[in-house]
Amino acid sequence: MKIALAQLNYTIGDIDGNTSKIIDSINKAKAQRADLVIFAEQAVSGTPAFDLLRKTTFLELCEDALVEIASCCDGIAAIVGLPILTREGTISAAALIQDRKVLRYVGKKYITARREMGFLVPSKGFEYATIKGHKCAIVVGDDLSREHDFDKSVETVINIHARRYRKGDLSRRYDVIRNIAYVKGKNVVMVNQVGGATELVYDGMSGVMDNRGKLVRLLKSFEEDFQVFDTENPACSVESVPVSVNDRTRFIYEAACCGLRDFFVKNGYKKACVGVSGGIDSAVVACLAVAALGAENVRGLMMPSQFSSEGSVEDAKQLAENLGIEFHVVPITEAYRSIVDTLIPVIGGTDFDATEENIQSRIRTLMLMALQNKNGYVLLNCSNKSENALGICTLYGDTAGAFSPTGDLYKSEMYDLARYINRTQGDPIPGNILDKEPSSELHPGQKDSDILPPYEVVDAILYRLIEDGQSREEIINAGFDSDEVQKIYAMVMRNEEAFSVSAGASTLVLLVRA
Repeated sequence: MKIALAQLNYTIGDIDGNTSKIIDSINKAKAQRADLVIFAEQAVSGTPAFDLLRKTTFLELCEDALVEIASCCDGIAAIVGLPILTREGTISAAALIQDRKVLRYVGKKYITARREMGFLVPSKGFEYATIKGHKCAIVVGDDLSREHDFDKSVETVINIHARRYRKGDLSRRYDVIRNIAYVKGKNVVMVNQVGGATELVYDGMSGVMDNRGKLVRLLKSFEEDFQVFDTENPACSVESVPVSVNDRTRFIYEAACCGLRDFFVKNGYKKACVGVSGGIDSAVVACLAVAALGAENVRGLMMPSQFSSEGSVEDAKQLAENLGIEFHVVPITEAYRSIVDTLIPVIGGTDFDATEENIQSRIRTLMLMALQNKNGYVLLNCSNKSENALGICTLYGDTAGAFSPTGDLYKSEMYDLARYINRTQGDPIPGNILDKEPSSELHPGQKDSDILPPYEVVDAILYRLIEDGQSREEIINAGFDSDEVQKIYAMVMRNEEAFSVSAGASTLVLLVRA
């Protein structure tokens, strides 16, 4: 049997657009004489559809679209993902189409993603179907990692999925598939979604493993792709799943670009602005914006104060020149002095502290938002996860922005990404930005190392706290300095308390989730 894998980039709620893409791929599969074409989970609706999954009209439109899709399936079978309304509620289903008819729906049994809980209900799980004389098991979503007891007569396990990108997840994903393929002696075909959707990115990387556990197809990462697999003649094979350190950084870069591009395209935006400070974070975000949107659609503002170093100003100018973006230097010194002088009746006679530092950050955001309002440039946030977790950021200041492509990357990962960009794109980031000590330059001689250990240590502790859920005692027992662990833990907890009562904390979209 010849099976076509259609890895497509869907838009949430755009039933007509998604249906058109599906029909185009069906015609492409027919042209290549495929017997079956497979689409991802919730292909018709796009995902995560959240409250749309509770709207009867929306679900009826999805079913109407499926009828249109089925009408194009003459001489070919298709498996299409969509939400279906049942007596119990909405399920995530795989529709099996043969001879231009929808024969059945196979629902997902395990609802494991928080974005689906409350919107989808469990169904009975995988089912068997004979397609072109070939017995298959049809599995939806994460059921594949929990349901392995397939009938011996099954030749191919077909899994439609909407699995989001998570750092380091690819090897785990294919370990599950390899275990089924090799231990059970089945071909396993997995078709995943690809593209940015809200704060999520789907990585694609659909694939096929033959009944000996050999990877014979691996579709592109973060791009649409289409390939045909012949169960009788697998032909080409893939050397291995890309899981090296270099691959990991490449995937982070591709995920950030993909999510940023789709955020703009799917919401009808075209232009972005970035506050370019001469530091590592804004340099990386500017590079990502150029890669995703094109240099002609990116505008940078350098807004130095009396505390900004001449080197940072020159580094920002050099970065903008290297990237070919429109760039302006707009000093904030006069605005800062005016505000501080105006506040003399309120704060006059007090020592310089975070108040004056935050005023600088908020002035910069005011200017960037003015550019957005006046010229339609969408403001990109340049945060990183380390500073957000520790509270080394300014509410309504450098936390502002419509979208943060790097909001879930630790500071050390920002440096990894910068080095990757320079290595692959001709050194657009000046060496000085990579070499100098991190500093917000909000007071004379300020450096992050004045209050923190090196970021390699900070990030290792944060990773254990946030990602692994380890206690302070466990981290200290792993060899970390007790005082440093206690200090970082206290900063995280204090920041959690501050942001838990702040409405502004919800304005940041975190793209690359760990």
